[in-house]
Amino acid sequence: MPGPQGAAHDAATQATPAQATPAEDTAQQDTAQNTAVPGAQPVAPPVIAVVGPTGSGKSDLAVSLALELDGEVINADSMQFYRGMDIGTAKITEAERRGVPHHLLDILDVTEEASVSDFQQQARALIADIHGRGKRAILAGGSGLYVRAALDVLEFPGTDPEIRGRLEAELATAGPAPLRERLEAVDPVSAGRLGDDRRIIRALEVFELTGRPFSSFMPAREYFQPAVQIGLEVDRELLRRRLADRVHAMVDQGLLDEVRRLDAAGLRNGRTAPRALGYAQFLRVLDGASSLEQAADETIIATRQFARRQLTWFRADPRITWLGWNDPDLVAEAAGLCRATPVPPPA
Repeated sequence: MPGPQGAAHDAATQATPAQATPAEDTAQQDTAQNTAVPGAQPVAPPVIAVVGPTGSGKSDLAVSLALELDGEVINADSMQFYRGMDIGTAKITEAERRGVPHHLLDILDVTEEASVSDFQQQARALIADIHGRGKRAILAGGSGLYVRAALDVLEFPGTDPEIRGRLEAELATAGPAPLRERLEAVDPVSAGRLGDDRRIIRALEVFELTGRPFSSFMPAREYFQPAVQIGLEVDRELLRRRLADRVHAMVDQGLLDEVRRLDAAGLRNGRTAPRALGYAQFLRVLDGASSLEQAADETIIATRQFARRQLTWFRADPRITWLGWNDPDLVAEAAGLCRATPVPPPA
């Protein structure tokens, strides 16, 4: 993945008004409050993270908070890293960004593999840069591991293409059962938690590479730096309907044509991009193996299942403060939480 000062930075648009806005006045007040002693460097404010299930309004809240607090948004949705994957990922448009700089959108080709380790380095560099300019860094996205990678003390083991290639060849030859049995012997925690073949291979790769169970790399919930997490509380039945409506709208907006263009750009050759919700289903339409209606129905089901998994993931984190997604005072309440979160004294 390109460095944080590359494509993502170039894509961000920044305005320099002649007079300070209310958000800039607020940021100046916060900076003054966060300076412990006269002449000392300002202490960086907590990182803000807006989390929750897909379709809950994370992007909109992040933009509103950025306007309120003079912030910039860092994308934490792994499928929105990909150039051209716009309709199917519900990627925020330029108009919807309302002039707020956004980072880590459109930084990968569909043939490239997303890496949570690379994201961790890039996101933390961006957070330091944004805070260094006196602004608020706001993570927004529903990829739970990516959010934790940016916020938490989280160590990532390396990779070994030779080991991975051997394991993938074994999977192709003998199927997943022998690999799962081996994982149960060396890392029963991961074996009980991981469901798909790709993650089983990764857990075995890590064990061979480090001699440690993959599960040992998952940390306690400890922030790498001060943070405040805001979760969007949803009405589940309303969310189910909203997700169905959103998929139908994506079809009307041209999702099939988007998938066709990406297929020509090598979508099927990627490791992560072709597994994105909607893209796998609509590739089957291009192959003549599914109808448009069937692909839409399958995407709705898969998206609802994904939303349930996201809720399970985020609900397990007691540090998240949950606010109603349809609360008319949502932005004010969220901004109040961000301002009220205490800043630690300088070391």
